[in-house]
Amino acid sequence: MRGPHNIWRLARTGATFERTGAMAEVLAALNAPPRLRLAARIMGWPWKLLGLKGDPALPPLTRALTALGPAYIKFGQILSTRPDIVGVELANQLRYLQDQLPPFPTAAARATIEAELEAPVEALFDSFSEPVAAASIAQVHRARLAGKGTDVAVKVLRPGIERAFRRDIDAFYFAADMIALLLPKTRRLRPADVIAHFESVVMGELDLRLETAAAAEFAANTAEDPGFRVPRPQWELSSKSMMTLGWAEGAPLGDNAAIDALGVDRRELGERVLRLFLQHALRDGYFHGDMHQGNLKVAPNGDLIAYDFGIMGHIDEYTRRVYAEILMGFIQKDYRRVAEVHFEAGYVPADRDIDEFARALRSVGEPIFGMDATHISMARLLSYLFDVTERFGMETRTELILLQRTMVVVEGVARSLHPTINIWDVARPVVEDYIRRNLGPAALARDLARTVRVLGRFGPHLPAAAEAMLIRVRQGEEPAPPARPVSPVWWFLSGAAVALAAFAAGVLLG
Repeated sequence: MRGPHNIWRLARTGATFERTGAMAEVLAALNAPPRLRLAARIMGWPWKLLGLKGDPALPPLTRALTALGPAYIKFGQILSTRPDIVGVELANQLRYLQDQLPPFPTAAARATIEAELEAPVEALFDSFSEPVAAASIAQVHRARLAGKGTDVAVKVLRPGIERAFRRDIDAFYFAADMIALLLPKTRRLRPADVIAHFESVVMGELDLRLETAAAAEFAANTAEDPGFRVPRPQWELSSKSMMTLGWAEGAPLGDNAAIDALGVDRRELGERVLRLFLQHALRDGYFHGDMHQGNLKVAPNGDLIAYDFGIMGHIDEYTRRVYAEILMGFIQKDYRRVAEVHFEAGYVPADRDIDEFARALRSVGEPIFGMDATHISMARLLSYLFDVTERFGMETRTELILLQRTMVVVEGVARSLHPTINIWDVARPVVEDYIRRNLGPAALARDLARTVRVLGRFGPHLPAAAEAMLIRVRQGEEPAPPARPVSPVWWFLSGAAVALAAFAAGVLLG
């Protein structure tokens, strides 16, 4: 319940924000009125007498969320994908938020496994290590499959974590209601909807069956990608509170010295990271939404290994085409086409001036493309683009924001491997290949063929419907209207689609 019993939690949060210096930053990001900022400063000064809290090496907001615990850490990580809400500067701070926490006892992990799989750990694994990594939601153990000699990673949820998260999420809803009440300007950001999005993401991460499914789908999609690997899930050793994947052996992507020791070309590796991400997003519409160095390794043979599939992004086929055209427009400096795509997709209200919007987009793109390779930045482009689209009333697209934000992270990963990588040179062939395959005549023929297949599903009903209608006409009755009236335009378009599909098939086949 979102009741007054959450006030003490809100007070604890406020005290921690004051003691870490984060309160002023948050109020500034929310554009709080001066009176509220003054009131917060007056109410907060007694807490500062207790001294600084958290790691002074961290930025204030990151320090505060780390000190408040798992739910706040996870909330900060998700907010890092929403610069439209917290601003680009705070989103960049939160991007580096780490959820490394002390591990819980191995005995508790073994108890969870035995309860979930109804078998002793010794019967399932020949060996089972102490924790090798511990995060806000779960920890990972290295194990060896019984009788097979295969090493695996076993991820186990923290005991009681779901109950703890639900309690904190309740407090977050209460805080969102208070923010909307005290800061009416924030209502356009729909604070309660932000918390609802966070709740849906976290509840998904608390069911490891969903992450196992994500790993399996991602592995299937990328099986033919050269130089890229996804550890295969072991379904028979996975459940709601634990999951088992193949062990990823390799050098951490953030350790350049270790990568050099493997003899891997870091420039090629950085370009591969960018290229693979774009391929997954555009080709599959399903991409790793948390593709930072901590979730990537380099195998001894140079393959890139991805793991941790708690945050995955999905974009439908139409949105992929829109995104590809926007990217291509910027690459070709065709700002008029970028503007047209925004209007065609309904991203910008139709009553806005398209020429003015195109000029605003030029003001975004030209400064970026005038820089040398070491300064061309997707992060800078998105920062400017958010300002422009907000000014023109562009509606927030959650799926595009995650895609764009992950692109910024991937760019940072690539630059850490080789600082002079030109992201546009890498992106161009991927985007051009996607457009050639999905926006040309062959793509039109595929779309029409799919339309015919959809219409064909209703084929068995057509003879009976036609016969019933003819009998009623012959008897002098008015034909009964269909259960759901169908527009003549629909029938015309359907017929046209069938005719066009037949023509396209004839062209392609002969």
